[in-house]
Amino acid sequence: MELLEGRISVEAALRARQRKFKLLLIRSGLHPEIADPLIALAEEQHIPCKMTAAAEIDALAHGKTHGGVVALCAPRPALPMEELFKRAGAAPRNAFLLLLEGVDDSQNLGFVLRSAEACGITAVLIKKHVWDFDAAAVSRASSGAFERLPLYVFDQAEKVLPRISRLGIRIYGCIANAQKSMYEADLTHSTLLALGGEKRGLSAAVRGHCDRLIRIPMLADIGSLSLSHAAAILLAEGMRQRLHAMETKG
Repeated sequence: MELLEGRISVEAALRARQRKFKLLLIRSGLHPEIADPLIALAEEQHIPCKMTAAAEIDALAHGKTHGGVVALCAPRPALPMEELFKRAGAAPRNAFLLLLEGVDDSQNLGFVLRSAEACGITAVLIKKHVWDFDAAAVSRASSGAFERLPLYVFDQAEKVLPRISRLGIRIYGCIANAQKSMYEADLTHSTLLALGGEKRGLSAAVRGHCDRLIRIPMLADIGSLSLSHAAAILLAEGMRQRLHAMETKG
């Protein structure tokens, strides 16, 4: 079982209904505007809810920033890849996918997912070995996006990316020394953006299936950006292009 901490993460998980909850703990005296919606969601799903002293919650939580709300629940399951192929195939023009091949820590992953949701990513593909993280920390850093976004785990890029290409989805890999910048890529079509880890970057297996490799232009020679910053910049450019295309058509 995992311990989710904080109203935002717990409420997001309750609304997403992808986890099995064992117990919801709420600090006695917590403001009704915060407590009541959580209690209502728990009762609707027949989840035991306990009002308790702050000391009991502090003893369970990792820190003091839980805000008086924690929940004991099962891990959030990853979705099967076959479901992604069906969903992307049904609406290929709207697909905006993100592939993460390497993440250094749970907080970084949470920040990336938060940006992904904000920029309209419809699904996230995560390399299997990356899935071993502190889910509570990811959920908290992502402001609940970890609970809401469709997340798919893949093992071998060679088995997944060709099928994505056959759906008409363009695959763009982001690397530091690419000849083309992200401003030269048309991200308005059905798109998958692939990002590697800070240490190794994108593997040859992923690069080999990219339609184009692109870079984030920089005015200073600082080597590279952190994964969370690189993802935010790249995702924001994709969102900008898509919003502009919609406004132009409208």
